Amino acid sequence: MFTSIQQFCNELVLDFDMIPNERRDLLTKISSYIQERKDKSQGINLVYVCTHNSRRSHFGQVWSAVAAEYFGVKNVHTFSGGTEATAFNPNAINALKEVGFVIDKLSETGNPHYAVKFGPTEKTICFSKTVDDQANPTTNFAAIMTCSDADENCPFIPGVDLRIGTTYEDPKAFDGTDLQNQKYQERSKQIATECLFVFSQIK
Repeated sequence: MFTSIQQFCNELVLDFDMIPNERRDLLTKISSYIQERKDKSQGINLVYVCTHNSRRSHFGQVWSAVAAEYFGVKNVHTFSGGTEATAFNPNAINALKEVGFVIDKLSETGNPHYAVKFGPTEKTICFSKTVDDQANPTTNFAAIMTCSDADENCPFIPGVDLRIGTTYEDPKAFDGTDLQNQKYQERSKQIATECLFVFSQIK
């Protein structure tokens, strides 16, 4: 893992006591799902879902992959999807770059694929897609809803083992304002902290 991201995680794990108890209870349900799969030596598939699959769901996909690596939890595969496909938002990409991720654009289209690298050999592939895209698992996965709109408009997700809503405020509301970068960083940090908390519970 890149040193800057390792250090960022070292700082965030000290903030677990800032997570409200009600929120901890919700996150622990994800931990329990991961622990159960791990105990059975089964693959752990986590799909983060938001309406446009452009900001919060990508933060979830990226930071859960980092958290699994940080705590040494093996056989974890992270994904994201939405109710519609748009594109991985540049502001979200920049927020990750500021922490130390190396992000390479793999295609020149309206919806590019990106390799989001958090170490010399550690990476996840990000692009916007619907939940049922062929790149995502169709069975044996947890669907983690990162926005209330997706939670309401995806009432049924086929093949899911666990569906849980851990919704976050949308940084999109600050696009084009003086607070834009700050709000994207705040949301990235919040999601990172909660992903780290989830994996910190795994034994």
